[in-house]
Amino acid sequence: MLSYAEENYLKTIYHLSEESEGKVSTNSIADRLDTKAASVTDMIKKLSAKGVLSYRKYHGVTVSEKGRIAALKVIRKHRLWETFLVDKLKFNWDEVHEVAEELEHINSSLLIKRLDEFLAYPKFDPHGDPIPDENGEFKEKPQVALNLVKIGSSGIIVSVKDSNNVFLQYLDKIGVYLGAKIKVMDQVEFDGSMEIMIDGKRTVFISKEVSENIWITD
Repeated sequence: MLSYAEENYLKTIYHLSEESEGKVSTNSIADRLDTKAASVTDMIKKLSAKGVLSYRKYHGVTVSEKGRIAALKVIRKHRLWETFLVDKLKFNWDEVHEVAEELEHINSSLLIKRLDEFLAYPKFDPHGDPIPDENGEFKEKPQVALNLVKIGSSGIIVSVKDSNNVFLQYLDKIGVYLGAKIKVMDQVEFDGSMEIMIDGKRTVFISKEVSENIWITD
């Protein structure tokens, strides 16, 4: 059994390992969690003792198979709860992350099994992220970041990589949502900003940072 704090650390380290495709530094963990490196080192030692991490000083941290399974269980719960909050309780997609952060630590496999069944076994959460099944398996969608799409090309928005509520509120304001059809009208060479058309009706300008966090498929 992992504590609330241990689950949060493990989930964060798992996400960082996916982004870096391997070892994770203590500094990157400290930055992501906005805490001190010394606190991170103490927690890493605890998690290593529980067999969910592998750690060598100056060589970074890797997630063990046991840790991967544990992290995916927490991620599964988080994304199922986000789906429940949006689909059944009519929360907006920018309101659910913090609530799901609390609910993901409820340790009841039966509750999560029933929740999954109640939601008709969703494969993706409200932000387009895949929901792992009971075995930790999940379905990926072929997708590419909008900033890499050529001028004149179109696609459907399938996920957003930043679940910060301010970012999601901004997307709501400009009319961007999962399932929207996007056409790249122009891209500014100087700063990478883009002019995009949404659903063939509305044209807006977005920054490079925004385009990097919007992912589309053909």
